[in-house]
Amino acid sequence: MLNQLYLAISQSDFVYLVFNFFMEINLNSTWKSLLNKEINQPYFIELMNSVEDEYSKNTCFPLKELIFSAFDYCSFENLKVVIIGQDPYHGEGEANGLCFSVNDSVKIPPSLKNIFREINLDFDALLMPTSGNLERWAKKGVLLLNAALTVQKDKPNSHKHLNWNQFTDAVIQIISDNKENVVFLLWGNFAQKKGLKIDRSKHLVLESGHPSPMSANQGKWFGNKHFSQANDYLEIKGKSKIEW
Repeated sequence: MLNQLYLAISQSDFVYLVFNFFMEINLNSTWKSLLNKEINQPYFIELMNSVEDEYSKNTCFPLKELIFSAFDYCSFENLKVVIIGQDPYHGEGEANGLCFSVNDSVKIPPSLKNIFREINLDFDALLMPTSGNLERWAKKGVLLLNAALTVQKDKPNSHKHLNWNQFTDAVIQIISDNKENVVFLLWGNFAQKKGLKIDRSKHLVLESGHPSPMSANQGKWFGNKHFSQANDYLEIKGKSKIEW
């Protein structure tokens, strides 16, 4: 365990070890310099220790090498849209490190079905994807960021006691401070609270209810037109649209 290793090596060496652990799980190189200061913080070292401990004792998702997939698929330079989720899907074989996204062979979850339905309503289309894998969005510049990047099997929000929130809050702040004209899609109260510190004078922030069936059936999701609004904003700012 990382805390045991800490006893045997200097703190600087320990930080280097954690940095290597972070790099080994597919952190996109364009994020390295931006996040270097953050991953040297004591809380992050403890977070990686806790994650290692959770994965050694329990079945956790996503696979360890996919924990930072959101950064791997969406480079900082290419970042145009941020979608914030709560935590990964907790069923066997579902999570792939991207919020609202599941692996190709997995049945599309209800919230994601409602996302696809809203896209159809927004663009007056009749196309329902057969896969819930959103890698295609990420590669086009959509950062699909969960507030917590890990979860225990069959226990939603089970890693809320870990300090993922501090890290992902820092990521959002770094994006807000270092980019311009990013679209933030905040669905539900949790995501909206997470986005309170976004600089709205330089970014577009769109808010609505969550796409979960309960929220959608109460009229808080369908008709928000977030996807067309995001594309219209990107076009005005001279950026390419997202193929939703």
